[in-house]
Amino acid sequence: MSQESSESNESNDQGGLNGSNGLDNKVLCKVYRSERQQGAYLYTTLDQGLEPVPGLLLSKLGDLTEAMSLLLESSRKLANADIDTVMAALRDDGFYLQMPPGHAASFEASLAALVANPSAKQKLS
Repeated sequence: MSQESSESNESNDQGGLNGSNGLDNKVLCKVYRSERQQGAYLYTTLDQGLEPVPGLLLSKLGDLTEAMSLLLESSRKLANADIDTVMAALRDDGFYLQMPPGHAASFEASLAALVANPSAKQKLS
């Protein structure tokens, strides 16, 4: 393998922009902090914003404050989430919800209850 070919492959493996799929390893996103659910962060794609996020989830999170914009790359790490999981969720669903450790199960249970019984909304807030 030539030096030039080897360098090109290394660049692609690290999320470089060379080649037709160079952006497959990168995702531009916005991160929002929930004012109601302490430690909850909602990642969305930069181009779609909050549009793909289900209304029930938005109502459960309450007011959201934009915390930052990021360029996610699979070669980097996030402090409290697996970057490949986040990137896959952004590509597949348009959003990713990061909850603090130990709170995800109770939050998911309350969301499930809200979906099953929308009139229970006030009880869960």
